Amino acid sequence: MNTLTVDLGDRSYPIYIGSGLLGRREVLQRHISGHQVLVVTNPTVAPLYLDRLRPALEGKQVAEVILPDGEQYKNLTTLEQIFDTLLQQRFDRGCTLIALGGGVIGDTAGFAAACYQRGVHYIQIPTTLLAQVDSSVGGKTAVNHPRGKNMIGAFHQPRCVLADTDTLATLPQRELSAGLAEVVKYGLIRDADFFDWLEIHSAALLARDAQQLAHAIARSCRNKAEIVVADEREGGVRALLNLGHTFGHAIETGLGYGEWLHGEAIAAGMVLAAQLSVRLGWLESEQVDRLRRLFHSLHLPVIPPADLSPEQFLNLMAVDKKVMAGRLRLILLKGIGRAVIVDDIDPAAIVATLNQARSAE
Repeated sequence: MNTLTVDLGDRSYPIYIGSGLLGRREVLQRHISGHQVLVVTNPTVAPLYLDRLRPALEGKQVAEVILPDGEQYKNLTTLEQIFDTLLQQRFDRGCTLIALGGGVIGDTAGFAAACYQRGVHYIQIPTTLLAQVDSSVGGKTAVNHPRGKNMIGAFHQPRCVLADTDTLATLPQRELSAGLAEVVKYGLIRDADFFDWLEIHSAALLARDAQQLAHAIARSCRNKAEIVVADEREGGVRALLNLGHTFGHAIETGLGYGEWLHGEAIAAGMVLAAQLSVRLGWLESEQVDRLRRLFHSLHLPVIPPADLSPEQFLNLMAVDKKVMAGRLRLILLKGIGRAVIVDDIDPAAIVATLNQARSAE
């Protein structure tokens, strides 16, 4: 078991990464201070891993809620199911929620924990690669609104993150690839050596080589933990983690949640951000070619969907939560491993980049 720490003073917490962690009672229960535990999961994950988790919760009053599976259900209506169960079971302020699932479950359960009785403890047990390397770490919780992704949420740090790499064995190949998009992001924004490593080991990662996956997860979590510690509430450097996300969220919202997986939309979004960086003279086109080749090798899209026009993109991006004082804030690149935050991009440059990308293939 590899243990990293998100060092936030009295709200610090560990990230446990390893095989066979779900049933480790001595690991999990050290982070459960009360007697009541609500496990939040979905009908895909529950049959696979709920039985493995139950022994680790022995001695606790345990309730379970099974939410529908899919990004389209990450909304306020679904959130009510968690509150209904908590209230029906008379859970008090000392309870702990456990998010057992991917990013949708983690975001929804985390937001419920942030709201219930003005905040209760929760634990992240991510079962997808994307959640293990990104959404489970850092305390961002939210649900979607029809007009914008993750627009209703709160910062609420977990008590721990338990990433059992065994759960990746049952992950569909498409979701594995989607998770690798967020892994690539860390190389692009601040870790050029990691990007080089990913180019060499992409085939091994797709083949689920346990050693290489564990390395990729740990290095990704270390990068994210360092950024979160430096800027917990995204007042500065943490915004770099949004590389490709403004474009990507527009794809997810415009197509309808769930049509493209989050990682797929972010991959196309990162290529768009790189192409815009080239247009501004900040990035060499050869580096965009490297990124496209890497995403191709990971079976990820590199162009936006044809049925979203540049005008639709701009309209959707205008309601992104990264808009500040009416100015769209984007994360762009000045090299692989060198991301920058900008808020003065001419919309015409964005439209030209979108048109160029749509005609690329």
